[in-house]
Amino acid sequence: MSFASSVADGSSAAARLDRLPISGFHRDIVKLLAFIFFFELGDLNSFAFAAPGVREAWHLSIDTTSFITSASFVGMFIGATTGGVFSDRVGRKRALVLTTLWYSGFSLLNAFAWDTSSLFALRLLTGVGLSAMTVIAMTYISEMFPAGVRGKYQARILTIGLCGIPATAYVARFIIPIAPWGWRAVFVWGSLAIIFPFLAGRLEESPRWFEHRGRTKDADGALTRIEARVRQEVGDLPPAAPAVPSASRPVGFREIVASGSLGRLVLLVSVWIFQTMGIYGFLSWAPTLLVEHGFTVVQSLERSSAISIGAVPGAWIASLLSDRWERKHLIAIVALVIACCGLSYGLSFRTTTIVIFGFLVAMSQQVFAALLYAYTPECFPTQVRNTGAGLSYGIGRLANAFLGAFIVAYLFQRYGYITVFIYIAVCWATVAVLITAFGPKTRAQTLA
Repeated sequence: MSFASSVADGSSAAARLDRLPISGFHRDIVKLLAFIFFFELGDLNSFAFAAPGVREAWHLSIDTTSFITSASFVGMFIGATTGGVFSDRVGRKRALVLTTLWYSGFSLLNAFAWDTSSLFALRLLTGVGLSAMTVIAMTYISEMFPAGVRGKYQARILTIGLCGIPATAYVARFIIPIAPWGWRAVFVWGSLAIIFPFLAGRLEESPRWFEHRGRTKDADGALTRIEARVRQEVGDLPPAAPAVPSASRPVGFREIVASGSLGRLVLLVSVWIFQTMGIYGFLSWAPTLLVEHGFTVVQSLERSSAISIGAVPGAWIASLLSDRWERKHLIAIVALVIACCGLSYGLSFRTTTIVIFGFLVAMSQQVFAALLYAYTPECFPTQVRNTGAGLSYGIGRLANAFLGAFIVAYLFQRYGYITVFIYIAVCWATVAVLITAFGPKTRAQTLA
C-alpha cells in the first residue's frame, strides 16, 4: 500500500504502524536500543559503584561525594530538556545517534579526571548525553511499536539494557580493588556504546515524526521500507484502520500549553521528581552508605553487586504486566512495594536481609522504571512528545541534583542511616498518591 492510497483511505502513519505484526524490523530496534541502554544504564550508575574507590584514592568526604553525584543530575536536566526539543526538531534517529556519541565520549573522558572539579564537570557533561538519549529512545519506542504491545517492548528493551547495571557493578567489584586507578576503568567500560553509529543503519526515522513535520513523502518512504521488510517475513499485511493524519504544528514549550498537555506535564514532572529522589537516593548511595555503616569497600561492592542483579528480572516482570492492566494502577502499586522494601532494607543490619531487601528494591525499581518509561511519552501528542517527556524526565533529574543528593548527605550525617530510608519510602509513597489521583489512562490507546 502506497502512502498516496493510504491518505486517500484516510490512513495515517500511526494507523499503518499500529497494524503491523511484530517482525524482524521490530526485533532490530529491540537489539540496537537494548545495546545503547546497556551502557547508558551502566554509565548512569558508574559513579555509584566507582565512588568508594574514588573516595579512597582521593580521600573525599561525604559532602564532596554528594557534590560530584549532583553533577550528573544537573547534566541530565540539561540533556533531557534540550534533547527533547532537539529531537522534535531534527528527528528521533539522528538525535539518538548524536546523543549516544555524546554520552559515550564524555564517559571515556571521565577516566582521565584529575581532581574533583574536573570529575564534576565531566560527570555533568556525561549526564547531558545520558538523559537526552533516554528520553529520545523512550519516544522512539512508543512511536515505532504497535499500540497494543509498546509497553511490553519498552520493558523488554530495558530488561536487556538493565543488565548493564550488574555488569558495571561486577566490573567495579573486580577492577577497583586491583589498584588505586581501578575506578577509572569503570568509566572506560561505560563508554563502549560509542560504536552505536556503525550499527544504526537498520533503524528508520519515525514516520510519525515525518508526518507531523509535514514531510509526507519522507513518511511514505520510511513506511514503504518498513512495510516491505515486514511483508517479506509475514506475507500480506492487514489493512490500516482509517485515521485522519494530524496537521503539521510547531514544536517547543508553547505547544505544550496549546496542545492541552500542561496539566499532564505538571503531574509527570512531580512524579519524576519524587521517583528520581527515591530511586537514586537508594542506587547512588547504597555502596557509600554501606562503607560508612562499617563495611569495607570490597564488602560494600560485593553486596551492591548482588543487589544490582535484581534490576534484570524487574524489567522482565514489567514486560509481562505492562500491557495486561492499566499502567497508572501498576505504577502506583509498584511504588508502594518499593517504599515498603526500601524501609525494610534500612532497618536490616545482617548481610542476608540487606541483600534480600536490596535485591527486592532494585527489582521493583526497574519494574517501575519500565512502566514509567512507557507511560510518560504516551501522555503527550506527537508534536510535543519528546519535549514533554524531556521536561518531565529532566526536571526530575534537576531536583535530585539540588535536593536529593544533599538531602541524603544531610539526613545521614545529622540523623543517621535509617532516616535515609524513611525519606526514600516517603518519596515512593508520594508517587503512588499522585499517579493514582491524577494519572490519565493510556493502555492500548493509539497515540495522537
